[in-house]
Amino acid sequence: MRKITLRAVHGADAAILDRARAMFGAAFTLADVLAAGRAMHPPLNVSEIVTQDEYTHDVVVPFGPTHYLSFDTS
Repeated sequence: MRKITLRAVHGADAAILDRARAMFGAAFTLADVLAAGRAMHPPLNVSEIVTQDEYTHDVVVPFGPTHYLSFDTS
């Protein structure tokens, strides 16, 4: 298994990226991401799943009032 790589796109600042790495840096699977999100107060829930093709999906999670995290799964 490989660790999930977190990177900023579209101008996310370093503090947001550091916070995301602290929360999801130990995640290896989407199940780990979802479990970590449910353990937060308030919990982070999936807001959208975007189908790219029959094998690949982007799972979008709100992260604060103005940011979103997108996890690419296949």
